[in-house]
Amino acid sequence: MPGPAMAAGGDLPHDLYTFVIESALGLEWGFWGCVAAGATFKTLGRKRTPQGTAIINRHRDDLEAAEARVNEIYFAWRAGTPTPLDDELDAMLARWRALPAGHDITLEWSPTPSSRVGRRRA
Repeated sequence: MPGPAMAAGGDLPHDLYTFVIESALGLEWGFWGCVAAGATFKTLGRKRTPQGTAIINRHRDDLEAAEARVNEIYFAWRAGTPTPLDDELDAMLARWRALPAGHDITLEWSPTPSSRVGRRRA
């Protein structure tokens, strides 16, 4: 599924850490799950369609809850507070920082809860 273009390096872009966290938590109806189901968000450069808007409207509560959970985990991780997804976020940050200019990261959406969720790194 096509996503936004983002320059490599630095910190994880919002859409990328959202993908990592939603996927690891198994959030079927977060941003990326809705995109996979055909939601049309302006932020992805897609023209809004009645079908895409209907998906967003049908899952608005799930989207808002997912965004809150994603931000809670991401900002805790960035502050150095242990989260259940430290390993996943650390690995993606290393992969992101190592990405040469002009290259892509391709990820496949698969909302499967990580076996690590619920456990905290010591």
